[in-house]
Amino acid sequence: MSQKIAFQGEPGAYSHEACREARPDMEPLPCRTFEDAIEAVRSGEADLAMLPVENSTYGRVADIHSMLPQSGLHIIDEAFVRVRIALMALPGTQLADITHAMSHTVLLGQCKTFLKDNGLQRITGADTAGSAKHVAEEGNPKIAALAAELAGEIYGLDVLARDIEDNKHNTTRFLIMSREADRTRRGANGMITSFVFQVRNIPAALYKAMGGFATNGVNMTKLESYMVDGSFTATQFYADIQGHPDDANVKLALDELGYFTTELEILGVYPAAKPR
Repeated sequence: MSQKIAFQGEPGAYSHEACREARPDMEPLPCRTFEDAIEAVRSGEADLAMLPVENSTYGRVADIHSMLPQSGLHIIDEAFVRVRIALMALPGTQLADITHAMSHTVLLGQCKTFLKDNGLQRITGADTAGSAKHVAEEGNPKIAALAAELAGEIYGLDVLARDIEDNKHNTTRFLIMSREADRTRRGANGMITSFVFQVRNIPAALYKAMGGFATNGVNMTKLESYMVDGSFTATQFYADIQGHPDDANVKLALDELGYFTTELEILGVYPAAKPR
């Protein structure tokens, strides 16, 4: 029986594309929500989960960072998918026939120039692949979908225009999650360690907590804060650093961080992807 990798969305979503690119030997398992994808791994229905965490144009994916510490899963890898957007419609339809384009609101916002130049009205859909599925099932030749070409393949739509996004560098970063942690050194581009922490309620705690990374020469590639349980005083931080916890300088930096935190949890140790 083939292993499965869970993702949020309909078949043909960009997360589905990430699964095919990063784990082509695994069977993609579509899930309704991020929580469902996480639960599929926790329950054993799936072996891995593919979760988007940030986009180069729109920033972090809402709620994902707060889900990670509570998921019980571990980050074992990362993947980057270049977001290429195609306009797709019913077979035989011409671009001149289209009056409306349907997609997730974020994707609609990434194709403003194309939509304006072609006089297309926007229709907000639940998600990208779901919009492609809707266009295929609705049968209205005046409505097209904005999605990955993979969605067009799945739902039998023709590509009328491709690579129509405003930002040609648009890329989404995904984390691959597993029930079991893997801290072995692997990959050809070094290691990334991701963790969350809460600082102690003392003056300049965050400044002092970060000092150990600077003095030990550890490169921090990401530091983000978010509220915990809706509290304005309880702030949790998510961080990515280059290196492995067993590296001497990383170990010293994490030890120093521990002096100024009330909670510190390593979410994963994994190889840095080549697109970095």
